[in-house]
Amino acid sequence: MPQLADRLPEILANMAAADIRQAIAISVDRKSAAEVLDLAEQHINLFASVGIHPEYQNAEEMSLDELITAAQHPKVVGIGETGLDYHWCSGDLDWQHQRFTTHIQASNHTGLPLIIHTRDAAVDTLRLLRENQAQQGVIHCFTEDTTFAKAILDLGLYLSFSGIVTFKNAHQIQEACRYAPLDRILIETDAPYLAPVPKRGKLNEPSYVHYTAEFIAQLRGDSLENIAQATTSNTYCLFSKIPPVVD
Repeated sequence: MPQLADRLPEILANMAAADIRQAIAISVDRKSAAEVLDLAEQHINLFASVGIHPEYQNAEEMSLDELITAAQHPKVVGIGETGLDYHWCSGDLDWQHQRFTTHIQASNHTGLPLIIHTRDAAVDTLRLLRENQAQQGVIHCFTEDTTFAKAILDLGLYLSFSGIVTFKNAHQIQEACRYAPLDRILIETDAPYLAPVPKRGKLNEPSYVHYTAEFIAQLRGDSLENIAQATTSNTYCLFSKIPPVVD
């Protein structure tokens, strides 16, 4: 994302100051897959994913073999961003279903987790995950209700909460966050978007993840230390290629 790339030294310094020690840069198309991998290769604490975002109908597809090959790189830790988007895309969406299916197959073959985008597409997202027997993954930037959360948790997948959970009107997301077991929750920024309160409306960046963690701790009646420890542990469990930081 150019909004972040142009400020990379500052953003990395802000991460360090906020004790955010590692981050995953997410691929959304072929070009970005190469760019985030280059970023990960240059910085020991950054990692990358490989995948094609569901919004980009005209993007050049990556075949199953290409995804599997790309996933062998030691700094590639996830498959995606992938999934379904019925908010920005309409009409015959078979291409989206085929793309998502290919990514699920790549995840199952490589053992790398899916990073799943779903917007206004909960029913078909669940259907394709079940039909293709998805083995590991996370619903990125969770925006659904508790019913969907339960179905995802029943599949053995994780829920990741962004700054949206801190928004005043995000009642169903907050309810799902309270419902989910602590060992199945992740926290993310989705930078440069969705900055949490009190930074809402500003350009988001990785250092802001602590605001979301603080809110979730209050929401669940827990301590920030426990939330931080648990969600970090969950991240290492899901993204098992990331080596844990050793103090």
